[in-house]
Amino acid sequence: MFLGKVVGKVVSTQKDPKFIGSKLLIVKKIDESGKVSGEPIVAIDTVGAGISETVIVVTGSGARYLDATDKVVPADASIMGIVDSVEWDSDC
Repeated sequence: MFLGKVVGKVVSTQKDPKFIGSKLLIVKKIDESGKVSGEPIVAIDTVGAGISETVIVVTGSGARYLDATDKVVPADASIMGIVDSVEWDSDC
């Protein structure tokens, strides 16, 4: 799981039927100073995030489960939360 910034969106008219109705966003990781870094990834948006928002992204097998109905999709990354604020311990 990591914090990321939504930097774009993906529109795909031809996709696996399990993705129908899902919004796909491009996310980059952020570091302790809030700067965007690393390679972009495509993640399924499960919470209604938008461009420039800081989000919580889960990867791996947990990213396949979109909701409590056990809907499983073939995904490597899902946006599971929109961040309101972040506090860092400056001594660490």
